[in-house]
Amino acid sequence: MTEATLNTQNPEIKRNYIVQLLEQLNQDYRNTRQERKEIATIYSTSEEDFTILEEIELLTVDIRGYASQIQVRGWIDNKQQAIEYLQNMRVFDIPTIAQFYFANPQAYLQIKSYLRMLDYLRLLIIEYLQINQTSQSEFA
Repeated sequence: MTEATLNTQNPEIKRNYIVQLLEQLNQDYRNTRQERKEIATIYSTSEEDFTILEEIELLTVDIRGYASQIQVRGWIDNKQQAIEYLQNMRVFDIPTIAQFYFANPQAYLQIKSYLRMLDYLRLLIIEYLQINQTSQSEFA
């Protein structure tokens, strides 16, 4: 392994990156306020179980919630369960989100960027938890 590979596998480096990305996402979310208002008026009468904004909120709460736990504590209870949950939570497999995201590529660019970064955070959390799991099992 090269030194660069070793460094990227360091859980503390991953944790710091998750914290930075979480802070950026918090700011990005605030910056989507105008787009969310527009989306709320256009998509308010959705026939889906959840509107696009409700789906985004559910994802936000789950993913940013895990990231916040990592930020504050450095770990998550039920790590394997969290890994499985996050692996099954594919942002663009949610029909409402996929339809919104791909329907008009040039519209709502801020919220679409937010969704991409939220999904990236999800993947980083999975990686962090897996690395942490591996490093802890080596010492057991």
